[in-house]
Amino acid sequence: MYYEEKKKNKEKLMLYFFMAIIIALLVVLIIKSEVGDMAKVNQYQAQKVNFDENTQKEEKKEEISNINSINESIKAIVGISKLKQSGSSIFVNNAEQKLGLGSGVIITDNGYILTNQHVAGNKYSSCYVTLDDANTYEGNVIWADSNIDLAIVKINKASLEYLKLGDSDDLTLAQDVYAIGNPLGLEFQKTVTKGIISSLNRTIKIEEENQNVYMEDLIQTDATINEGNSGGALINSAGELIGINSVKISNAEGIGFAVPVNIVKPIINKLINNGKFDEAWLGIYGYDKEAIRYLNSDIKIENGIYVAQIAADGPLVNLDIQEGDIITQIDDTKVNKMNELKKYIYHKSPNDMVKLKIQRSGREFIIDVKLAMKS
Repeated sequence: MYYEEKKKNKEKLMLYFFMAIIIALLVVLIIKSEVGDMAKVNQYQAQKVNFDENTQKEEKKEEISNINSINESIKAIVGISKLKQSGSSIFVNNAEQKLGLGSGVIITDNGYILTNQHVAGNKYSSCYVTLDDANTYEGNVIWADSNIDLAIVKINKASLEYLKLGDSDDLTLAQDVYAIGNPLGLEFQKTVTKGIISSLNRTIKIEEENQNVYMEDLIQTDATINEGNSGGALINSAGELIGINSVKISNAEGIGFAVPVNIVKPIINKLINNGKFDEAWLGIYGYDKEAIRYLNSDIKIENGIYVAQIAADGPLVNLDIQEGDIITQIDDTKVNKMNELKKYIYHKSPNDMVKLKIQRSGREFIIDVKLAMKS
């Protein structure tokens, strides 16, 4: 009995001993796990702090880059007036009332300036352009289109700071944009306002001289655009020109519009390469499906351009086309907006032949047209 009890006590001691070892090992494992977890947490926090700091540095770097781009862009903004002021600059108080002051954007180093037609005037007219250095030059309007409210002015000056053209077809909603112009004369010249792209491809109706004017394919922005900003630049964060500020709805806050720059790129390229632009002319006045609803809500078109009027002295006279027809294609290019048709023709020259695909009363046919020279 004595030996059996002693043996049992020894077995208990051994069991307690092994249990103590197992518990100790478990404690060690738990502590090690917690230490490892804490190390991971500390490592994660350190990495997060690092990441946040790097992100802030990158954001700061990007912000500085944007600011530098905008500051460079300002140098290419000019003042435009139809009347000459007696001093050396047209930037005077109340200049927008006294002189019809607007803005413009230098687009080449040899003096081509893009602005609004209602600011610079019609083709062959003159205006006065004040540069960043406050010197004023006489400008000649070499091209203008009242339907899209754009004009190109030429001054006799070289080695100018100019804006690089961006891609107005590659814009997205909520993208940051900046409007630059001369809203209220000397005190507020070269004003920069920041906003976003609120909408694209807008069509609006404007009443001018008791007539309704329809502007299509506009960029809508909430960047502030005031009197005198017309003709100024709408730029992206890289400082590239994406639009020309054109109109503002006076009875609504935070709604401004700009004409996309891509429509005039063919003209600018021809001026740069050839030193002139001979404008081809199709001789129609038409509307897309967005604009036609303002004119006649009974007219429904899914695609193409509704022919509203044919010029009596244009190249379409005596051809098989009439008011109410729908143009769906020019050559191999489908067109759904009047600006798309204009842009295509800007690539052409007078006397070039084009093919128009026409829809009328359920049938489709093609006509050949020889483009005329626009006077």
